[in-house]
Amino acid sequence: MARRRSSLGFLGLFGRSSDLRELDAALRAVDLHPALVPEGVKLTIVNLMKDHWPEEPPSSAYPPIAQLFGYCIAGADAFAGANGGDMAVRAEQRIEIALDAEDSIDAQIILLALHAKLINPDVVERFGLSSD
Repeated sequence: MARRRSSLGFLGLFGRSSDLRELDAALRAVDLHPALVPEGVKLTIVNLMKDHWPEEPPSSAYPPIAQLFGYCIAGADAFAGANGGDMAVRAEQRIEIALDAEDSIDAQIILLALHAKLINPDVVERFGLSSD
């Protein structure tokens, strides 16, 4: 079965694909405005998700991805202030686990934030992240 392609839209004539709309909504839900994330990065996120799920990623997959990515971008204090300390702690636990599971989707999302130079310097320092 051919995988559905993501679409950014074109001159307002064609709409954004549903996966990008879902990701945008999930990013907004964690207080990260989608306009702050380059379209290429969002396309990469949805493509990583499509690689991880054999069929289309379920709608329930977008919020956890956005939470982790949002934490990486905002940093601990801003993320906790907007989303609560419990969600920040869960994101930190996922980062710790991803450091040992380098092929996991969480590790890929963190690495994407790092390579795109969107990651908060405090997150890099706190977890000793590098792209080597």
